[in-house]
Parts: sequence; C-alpha cells; structure tokens
Amino acid sequence: MPTSLRALAVSFVFVLAAGCGRAAAPPEPATIRFDVAADPTTLDPLFAHPDADNVETQLARLVFLPFIDVDARGREIPVLLARIPTVANGDLSRDGTTIVYRLRAARWADGVPVTAHDVVWTIGAILDPRNPVRSREGWDRIVSATALDARTVRVRLRAPWAPAVDTFFTYGAAQQFVLPAHLLAKQRDLLHAPFNAAPVGDGPYRLVSWRRGDRLVYAAVAGGGARVPRLDVRVVTDPQTNFTLLTSGGIDWNLIAPIQQAELAGAHDLRYRSAPLMLVAGIAINVTHTPLDDVRVRRAIAASIDRDAISQKLTFGNYKPVDTAQPLSSWARDPRVHLPSFSPVAADAQLEAAGWHRGADGIRARAGRRLALTYVQFPESTTGVRVAQFVQNELRARGIDIAIKSVTNAQLFLPAAEHGTLATGAFDLAYVPWAMGLDPDDAFLLTCHGAGNIMRWCDPQVDALEARARAVPERALRARLYAQIERRVAAAVPIVYLFDPAYIFAYRAGLGGFAPNAFSPTWNARDWTLAAPL
Repeated sequence: MPTSLRALAVSFVFVLAAGCGRAAAPPEPATIRFDVAADPTTLDPLFAHPDADNVETQLARLVFLPFIDVDARGREIPVLLARIPTVANGDLSRDGTTIVYRLRAARWADGVPVTAHDVVWTIGAILDPRNPVRSREGWDRIVSATALDARTVRVRLRAPWAPAVDTFFTYGAAQQFVLPAHLLAKQRDLLHAPFNAAPVGDGPYRLVSWRRGDRLVYAAVAGGGARVPRLDVRVVTDPQTNFTLLTSGGIDWNLIAPIQQAELAGAHDLRYRSAPLMLVAGIAINVTHTPLDDVRVRRAIAASIDRDAISQKLTFGNYKPVDTAQPLSSWARDPRVHLPSFSPVAADAQLEAAGWHRGADGIRARAGRRLALTYVQFPESTTGVRVAQFVQNELRARGIDIAIKSVTNAQLFLPAAEHGTLATGAFDLAYVPWAMGLDPDDAFLLTCHGAGNIMRWCDPQVDALEARARAVPERALRARLYAQIERRVAAAVPIVYLFDPAYIFAYRAGLGGFAPNAFSPTWNARDWTLAAPL
C-alpha cells in the first residue's frame, strides 16, 4: 500500500475509534407543543390581566394549583384542598360566614411545603391596596384569615357570600392562586419582583425559560405528577399562523374556529374535542356615548342582528345563541328571558321613533349628525373577525354606519391606567367574550361599579338584586333573583349577547389525556401523555 494511502487508512481508523468512544448526545425529552395568543405581561397570577383567551391564567394553571377545579364533565374536584367545604362536612358554617379550608400535602417547586401561612399571606396580598390586583370583588368581604395549623385555614366573612367556596382560589371573575410566602413576604414591590418573570409554584410544571414575544418552556417538577417532561409554548398572535402550525405538525393541539374543522377533514392524525364553556360572547354597548344612551337605539341594534344566523352560518351551530350573561349550562339562567328578537321592521321603527331618519346615501342622521359608530374587535379571534363583518352588514342595512377597528387582544383588555381600549371607553360597540365563574355571580359585569362593566350601564335595582343573590345560600331563591336581573338587563340592552361557545380543540392522535374543561385547556396538563413521538 502506498505510504499516503496507509496514512489515510490509519487516520480514518483513529477518527472512527475516537467517535465510538465519545458519549452520545442525550435524547431530547418528550415535549408537548402548543401556542398562546399573546405574550404574557406577567407570570405572577396576582397581577394577571384579563384577555379573551385568559393567556396569563392559562399559563399560571401549569405552575399553580387551585383549591377546586372542574373536570371535563363539569364535576367539582378538590385539588389543593383535601375536601371541598360544605355545611354537611362542617367546613362551611350554616350562616355562610365561616369557611375552613383543609390543605392536602403539597410542595413548592423548590421543595418547601405549602402551608396555611401561604394561604393567609396571599389573601393579605390580594387585599393590600398597594398591590394593583385585577379585582378584589368578593375578596373584600374577608374580615380575617387565620392559620389554625400547618394545613388548616379559617376564613371569616363580614356577611354571607354565596359564591365564596366556588370563587376563592378557584374560578371567579379574577382567578387567583396561593403564592409562596417564603419567597415573596420580604419583597417591598410585588408588582416588579423577579417572581413575576420566574414564578415558583406548587403545580406540575416549572418555568425553565421565557423568551419574550417568542416562547416559554416548562419542565416537569420532580414529584409533581406530570407525565410529559417538557412543554414548549409558543407566542403566536395570528390565528392563521396558528392554524398553519397545527396542520404542518408544528404544534400538538390548538383551539380552532368552527369553519376550520371542515378544512381539517383530510388530516387523519388529528382528533377533536368540544368543550362547552362557562363563557358568553356579546357586543358591549358604551351607553355613555350618544346616541347609545337612548334605549331605543340599543334595542334597534339588537333587533338588527340575526343572532341565530350568526350561530348557524358562522359557527355551524357550535356556538349556541344566548340572551343573558348566564351560560346555557348555568342553573341560574332563565330560558324565558329574551333580548329583542331579530326584526328589521322593529329596528327601523325604533330608530325612526328616536329621530334617526335615512339620508340619500341610506345612512341615518339626526340634526345633521350621521349615525356612525366604531365597532372594536380583536384580530386573534377568527370567529370574532367574521362576526364583526356580519354585524357591520346587518347594521348598515338598517342605516347605521359601522367602522370596524381592530385592536390586539392584549391592548383591548388592559386596565385604564395602561390605556386599555375597553377600560378607557374608547369604543361604541365592542365584541367581548366574558368568562364566567363556577358560581353564577355576575355582579362584576352588571353592577354599576363592577370591574367588568365596560358598558358604563347602571341600574340601582340590579345592584340591589345582585346584593341579595350574593347573600342568600338557597339556590332556588338565587335563581329567582338572577331571573329578575336577566329581565331588566334584556329590556335595557347594555349588551347584545351573541352566543355561548363550545370551543373546538384539534389535537394529535398521540396526545393522550387532553380534555379541556369549561374554563381552561391546561387545567389537567399533569395528565397529558405522549403515546409515541409526535
């Protein structure tokens, strides 16, 4: 063999031997990939912002445990609690003013036990006026919270509040989770604490990294029960990009619009789940703006919109029409209550009676002022975008000129201090999905000073009825009170309720345990499995 070839052969053998001796790179951990519709502002649930997709709460549920959750069938299950407080088991007093919470054994991701002290400290943080908490409704009824022992907390209320058990650290207008006092008690400024970007929770996952505007990566907590070691959560605001990622295999599950399910008919590796939500979507009417301060105009707007057609044509019947703030599954909904029904003739008559007459261009005017309104919607919702176009056409047919303004999900729902569109009232009409709690309490939306009353509508009689409905424990009496509220709201039309969605989720065949509940698709992330690499 020539010297040059012999040298080459020796070199090859040396390289091969060196390669065999080198340790193989560890395999990538099994990972479930999904999207959220907006980049979170904070990862501390104490300061979570409302938005149409509840992005921050959805992410918080990966890291933190609620007191009580609801399974995919709507059954309440204790999570951080050992049992749900009731009068029968002695943990809820007969007068409804004292609740005893018994915690199950749990640990924070850093190994420190979760204790009653954490619960008491978190309640104090929620009630502390120095903290810009999203909403204190209900929490402000607490007069004391006492740790009876390491795992038992007694909460006393100043007066009976029927929604308490189903609201505190569970599902309410502003969902909260217990926070680790040992990490936060010494922080002077909780809003700007490092915890906001690196939370330590008691749930199945912990945050590994957050590349703002791009993605969040979570890893399973040792002993936390999660069956998949890693979650890769991308931030994708465009619904069409989300859909493309789903069809191309870039993500493993995603919410889809009803119209998109037909487009996925040939995707044999996808499965579907429908989750009826405790949520109602509708058009909020800013009653402080002329001419929307006239109930005749509001009733005309309601009568101009064919809500049955929206349900059938835009959602293929998946989103059923509703007439109240109570979802279809709520025991507090009165099916006899209805908004003004679709009637172009009635709508025209109401507008004429209010002095709005058609001009040569078909648009109504009064005293030289055109009947022109701004309709705000967020582009992240495919259904919302289609609803806006439908409503624009329906109202224009009645002589109302509608300008559609697209505002991102994140900006739309910011508080007034951060110039949120809804909170500052910078709209005439707005498409809004309202997430309701496990309890039918809707005071946050319909009372004069409710945190969610972006309509600025006020009816003192509704306030009085809401106060009674919150105070009495008997379900039958509460249902009658809510029926009275629903009738008054339907007559005044501060909101044109559209539908109660049954969200459709598409997911890959290898993803097991995926079962969205009425509030969140991530509630049982601990139970997700991968039968095979996706």
